[in-house]
Amino acid sequence: MGMAAPTYWTAEMVRQLPDDGNRYEVVHGELLVTPAPRFDHQLLVSRLAVAIANYLEREGVGIMLTSPADISWAPDVLVQPDVFVIPRAEAASRDWSRIRTLLLVAEVLSPSTVRADRFTKRHRYQEAGVPTYWLVDGEEQRVEVWTPDAELPAIETQQLVWSPVGARQAFTLALDELFRPV
Repeated sequence: MGMAAPTYWTAEMVRQLPDDGNRYEVVHGELLVTPAPRFDHQLLVSRLAVAIANYLEREGVGIMLTSPADISWAPDVLVQPDVFVIPRAEAASRDWSRIRTLLLVAEVLSPSTVRADRFTKRHRYQEAGVPTYWLVDGEEQRVEVWTPDAELPAIETQQLVWSPVGARQAFTLALDELFRPV
């Protein structure tokens, strides 16, 4: 008889899981397991990450990172955003346990992550006060823009705009550039 899987997970329990190619996250004790991303997902992540990194090189208001990551605000939370920006001061620690502030989070939707990204993780990002959360939908070629108090997202079909505190100019990215064919 095998051991029963826990019904309530902690970040520490998730850290102990094997490196088997899946992505493991936990939000309020709920284990989220997703397989390795598809090609189209990674292409969008890469394009978005490069655009944000180039912007941050000019503006210097944060550091862009991509998953895998180890963002944990509580014992029962561990998330791995696809693309995210943290303040330079927190990045200087180079310690996941000290990363508490996410200035921007972008999740690229996949068939296996739609529910978790759109509901479970979105609610957690809103609770954490993440100022801007982008849900990138490659199939629909649009982006849902969520803020901490939003009950519904703004839907962007032309261009993404992000104006972080301390930046001289806003980040802009034309969606036809993000969603262009290979």
